[in-house]
Amino acid sequence: MVGFKATDVPPTATVKFLGAGTAACIADLITFPLDTAKVRLQIQGERQGPARAVASAQYRGVLGTILTMVRTEGPRSLYNGLVAGLQRQMSFASVRIGLYDSVKQFYTKGSEHAGIGSRLLAGSTTGALAVAVAQPTDVVKVRFQAQARAGSGRRYQSTVDAYKTIAREEGFRGLWKGTSPNVARNAIVNCAELVTYDLIKDALLKANLMTDDLPCHFTSAFGAGFCTTVIASPVDVVKTRYMNSAPGQYSSAGHCALTMLHKEGPRAFYKGFMPSFLRLGSWNVVMFVTYEQLKRALMAACTSREAPF
Repeated sequence: MVGFKATDVPPTATVKFLGAGTAACIADLITFPLDTAKVRLQIQGERQGPARAVASAQYRGVLGTILTMVRTEGPRSLYNGLVAGLQRQMSFASVRIGLYDSVKQFYTKGSEHAGIGSRLLAGSTTGALAVAVAQPTDVVKVRFQAQARAGSGRRYQSTVDAYKTIAREEGFRGLWKGTSPNVARNAIVNCAELVTYDLIKDALLKANLMTDDLPCHFTSAFGAGFCTTVIASPVDVVKTRYMNSAPGQYSSAGHCALTMLHKEGPRAFYKGFMPSFLRLGSWNVVMFVTYEQLKRALMAACTSREAPF
């Protein structure tokens, strides 16, 4: 057995809720530069046609984007929006990941044998619910990651300033901009991520290929990250473009998607695919491995504290 040993008592909903938020924050701290590079690649070329976009591309590839940002804006630019990102994960991941098992049990009426339909329903439900809770933090995070650190083009000076400026200039609705594509994205992401992780892990354990420890969690998380990137990339690009857009640039998320298709072609929907995969793959590995270990550590601590001397 590698890592903490599984406890006889299953983790409580509170342990899962806190463990998911903490694990997601740890994963964000490690993979945030990849997420920032993904956002920069996704919004690149949105104000010009495909020919000009290719000719004047500022960022080329994951490593090229990161190196360009470090050279022109400094290393700290890779962590633009980190505060909002951590706020987002504590509220967002706690709901969509931490409540997944509880909602799955609700749909299966307490049965231990959950079918694919129940898992998909649970993933969609917690993904959509998480957006309802954490959307303003996601808007601020994307705006920060998209803005250049150098020059006079900075839109916001701090996280608090971003919340205030968006609310003042765009109204309360500005903080909830892109909710529709974000609900769609996170329902898809949650289903792909959590359900795939669930299924791969169950298959490995049932086939006795691995035991329920770190290698199994690592393999399941990596597979979940790849599947999620393939399925969710088009919605993710539209969400990023729409959230970062100036007031009036797009009338809706659908208009944003059609504009991208007309001006940049179908390949625009997979802009930033490699940093998305590198980020989601590594994020999933760090998050799920940390989450599984945190659940066991927290339950072990609770058990030892309650045990009589």
